[in-house]
Amino acid sequence: MISQNPKVSFLALAVFSALSSNAFAQANELPAVQVNASADASADGLAPEYAGGQVATGGRVGLLGTQSNMDSPFNLTSYTSKLIQDQQASSVGDVLLNDPAVRVARGFGNFQQVYLVRGLPIFSDDMSYNGLYGLLPRQYLAAELIERVEVLRGANAFLNGAAPGGSGLGGAINVVPKRAPNYDINQATVGVQNGGETYLAGDFARRFNDGSTGMRATIARRDGDTNVEGESRELSLFAVGADFRSDHLRISADVGYQEHKLQASQPNITIAAGLAIPTTPRADRSIAQPWTFSNAEDTFGTVRAEYDFNDTVTGWLAGGARESNEAGNFSNPTVVDEQGNTNALRFANVREDSVQTAEAGLRFKFNAAGVKHTVSTTASVFELESKNAFDFSSFTGFSNNIYNPTAVPEPALGAFPSGNFNNPLLTEKTETSSLAVADTMAFLSERLLLTVGARHQQIEATSFNGNTGEQTANYSENATTPVAGVVFKLSPKYSVYANYIEGLVKGDTAPATTGAGAPVANAGTVFKPYITEQVELGVKYDGGSVGGSVSVFQSEKPNYGIDSSNTFSQVGDQTNEGLELMAFGKASKTVTVLGGVSILNTDADGRDAIGAPSTQANVGLEWSPAQVQGLAFETRAIYTSSQYADAANTQEVPSWTRLDLGVRYVMPVGNAQALTLRARLDNVTDRNYWASAGGFPGSGYLTIGNPRTLTVSASLDF
Repeated sequence: MISQNPKVSFLALAVFSALSSNAFAQANELPAVQVNASADASADGLAPEYAGGQVATGGRVGLLGTQSNMDSPFNLTSYTSKLIQDQQASSVGDVLLNDPAVRVARGFGNFQQVYLVRGLPIFSDDMSYNGLYGLLPRQYLAAELIERVEVLRGANAFLNGAAPGGSGLGGAINVVPKRAPNYDINQATVGVQNGGETYLAGDFARRFNDGSTGMRATIARRDGDTNVEGESRELSLFAVGADFRSDHLRISADVGYQEHKLQASQPNITIAAGLAIPTTPRADRSIAQPWTFSNAEDTFGTVRAEYDFNDTVTGWLAGGARESNEAGNFSNPTVVDEQGNTNALRFANVREDSVQTAEAGLRFKFNAAGVKHTVSTTASVFELESKNAFDFSSFTGFSNNIYNPTAVPEPALGAFPSGNFNNPLLTEKTETSSLAVADTMAFLSERLLLTVGARHQQIEATSFNGNTGEQTANYSENATTPVAGVVFKLSPKYSVYANYIEGLVKGDTAPATTGAGAPVANAGTVFKPYITEQVELGVKYDGGSVGGSVSVFQSEKPNYGIDSSNTFSQVGDQTNEGLELMAFGKASKTVTVLGGVSILNTDADGRDAIGAPSTQANVGLEWSPAQVQGLAFETRAIYTSSQYADAANTQEVPSWTRLDLGVRYVMPVGNAQALTLRARLDNVTDRNYWASAGGFPGSGYLTIGNPRTLTVSASLDF
């Protein structure tokens, strides 16, 4: 599939030719090895788990590869599979609820998860998978497919390249797929959630050929009514991960399939201008129309190879593809008065995505003039072709109420048709390519680390008419984003770091008319990509059993809009300033901690930005009483301060606090088997709250937080 793209083919062929000259000579060498298997095919494998097992000691830092947190000039947390399984997380969003700098929102008009990092969105289709963009399911990713979730806070255009979906100015999220460890896995899990949804999963792994080859397979199924009355969902997934390594060659590959169906799920809710934010409706009852749904089916795969030419030079090559089909029937209400009355219409769409992407690179390690250098170079390409068709019901809409919702007949479509639902045409094509180089220099016996580099990025986007297939717009711009980072190790326990780095997204195209319908003077003008400039300073601590960090940052990005002369141009800037504190590890032999505080100040032309709370805090504790082996109690508190749902700061969303509790017990069964029983109660007080505001730039719609949710499961290792 990748070979159909000539740019990908050329890149793949060039590096593969270089690798293959010696690779196959080594491929027959199958020594017995102690494998630290890794998804990125690196020699060092996954960064080790930190004390307590909930986070890792490091993670992938884009072009720079896997780095220890204490050696990296950036702010990264890697959440482990142990945390994912112990908390019975069902999605990436559930995992990220542990991060004080992240909150989970929704995509505009659909059920896509969006992750707000430092007050700026990362769309779920802008997550990377094993370092490559665009390969994961676009709207929702099940936790069963994940070994680790790595959150890099801050701008990252140099490290990862510009995210093709146009987000990621505030951070990056990388998902690490599962690999076979040095022991066999035979695990079956069953579970149920209040409301009736049932859960089945299997996880199996083996290593062969004296440990040089590994295979891991994962399957899962969720089905039934949720704890929100009227809502149901269905999930099916299957994934296989494989890896191979010899003395010089390492290869990993993944193939995955996920089908996710939602019926009558809670919609996004917009509050009309001039109204105060209303009281949150009951979270345990869906206000959605029964005819609304969202279906998504994704098939994806990736392969990555790394080869050591000698002690100095290592090369790598990676590629991947995704094919997706989506269909949805949506109805997102707008509250029009203080009594909670609403107006809504029906929006239906189908979408077919085809993604191909590849990356190649070389890393050189050498000493010069007493300085140790690690020079990394990379070239990457990405292509998305999206076919779409959509239609609306009458724009007059229909009435309802968020406090007393009633079912209405499904409105007829036909108000604004675009494309053929049975055969949608190509409507969007996005292509990106980049070249990057970095040098990490080590001084003073590697106590002082200095990283400098730059990435040149090309972004191309073409739009087509959904009815005729004719091209309607074309965007082609480029930009170069530099980086500078420094780490100084004060002692084995303390590192101080600083960085300057930029974010990059595609620039806007001036619209044809203003919101009032007047013509825009420079309609159709294409603007250069947006660049966010960020500086960050911090201190990291590693006490062996407890670790953490304190960091301060400032970033600035331009804001574009229509000025008083009806010209579309830069109308101001948005500055985000913040302080973040993180803590994790074993506070004692029986207590594990995970949490922190994020304090954020946003200034968007004198006002707070939409969906940017000033304070977010998480505190997670796990207690394993010494008197009962295998027993553990968990608690987690999540606090989010008030935030605004409109740019004028007249609609203030109240603050909220949520308490979650959990317990698990591991008991032996037979000679070499274990049974793990888990129970978790999220939102213990059953509080109704607005969980987020916005999630799409410039939009302030609200999402309802989940009601009290009880989940129980049993995992048998056999």
